[in-house]
Amino acid sequence: MPNEYLHRWYSPNLNRDIDVLAFGHRGYPVILFPTSMGRYYENKDFKLIDSVAWFLDEGLVKIYCPDGVDTLSWYNKSIHPADRVQNHIWYDQMLLHELVPLAQRETGVSRVATAGCSFGGYHATNFAFRHPEVVKYVFNMGASFDIKDQLDGYYDDNVYFNNPPDFIPSAQNNFFSDLLVVLGTGTHDMCWDANVKMANILQSKNIRHWLDVRPNAPHDWPAWREMFPHYLSLIK
Repeated sequence: MPNEYLHRWYSPNLNRDIDVLAFGHRGYPVILFPTSMGRYYENKDFKLIDSVAWFLDEGLVKIYCPDGVDTLSWYNKSIHPADRVQNHIWYDQMLLHELVPLAQRETGVSRVATAGCSFGGYHATNFAFRHPEVVKYVFNMGASFDIKDQLDGYYDDNVYFNNPPDFIPSAQNNFFSDLLVVLGTGTHDMCWDANVKMANILQSKNIRHWLDVRPNAPHDWPAWREMFPHYLSLIK
């Protein structure tokens, strides 16, 4: 794989080191999240990066794979749900104030793309709608969006503003006007219904989107490896 590079720095927002595996030498910046509790190398290990090698070789995209902190946030059952949400908010701030500026500096592009498979799609969508001023494209593959099941019935404003099915219907932002959201799923995907519901929300807000339902596609990497190159081809 050309130009693979590991970025590692101390994150003041997370109060710990963060690892980001980057691919490509130039092109449109894509922040590609891991699945639930996944690490920064997961998308490489499951050959999602290989599936878009042509885009990297041609200098059309540069992909950034940040480490996840789900084990400290949404999946951390050892702490109070309010603290789980707060740990995610610090991750969100790291993305906004540390990773996105890095991608902007390296590529010269002001609004990035976000992407992710399964729970990575939650991160891609949540970050994009919280910060559309720095995101123009969202590419979901078998995404899930609702995090309330991770919080043992707890709910507050921080949960609301980090749960896309809840906050997107009322959200208003001028940058929504040219946002493109792709919802990739399949008829054998357990998240199919979640994607249909998200498409209905986006339709009601006149946000440009594509609900891509693939016949017999499962909730698994082989389907996502077919989707990802198709979606990157939509970047203008």
